[in-house]
Amino acid sequence: MMRDSTRQRRLELFEGAAEIVNREYREDLGLDQMARRLASSRRQLQRAFAEAGETTFRAYLQRVRMTQAAGLLREAGLPVNRVATAVGYRQPAQFAKAFRRHHGEPPSAVRRADRMLAA
Repeated sequence: MMRDSTRQRRLELFEGAAEIVNREYREDLGLDQMARRLASSRRQLQRAFAEAGETTFRAYLQRVRMTQAAGLLREAGLPVNRVATAVGYRQPAQFAKAFRRHHGEPPSAVRRADRMLAA
């Protein structure tokens, strides 16, 4: 059984990391760098994401990026390569693959569907 103080520390750690990810998702964020910024160890941050967030750091970062990307594709109508850069991917092909895996369709399909709804 986990002590309340441990549970609280992990929740605070997760919330702190989530706040940084939500604000800086465009940047090249890594688990080690994030742990240093939060004055924690890599393992403690992993535990915080697993227990308080019920996810992993990478999965959380990707979910934030993919949510932002879908919004940009729908609202801004930006080209896929610009959206990729805007949400922190260096390679548009890597972004498109991640987007398809996350949303179940390619980024271009999201833009096409929205154009058809607008017409």
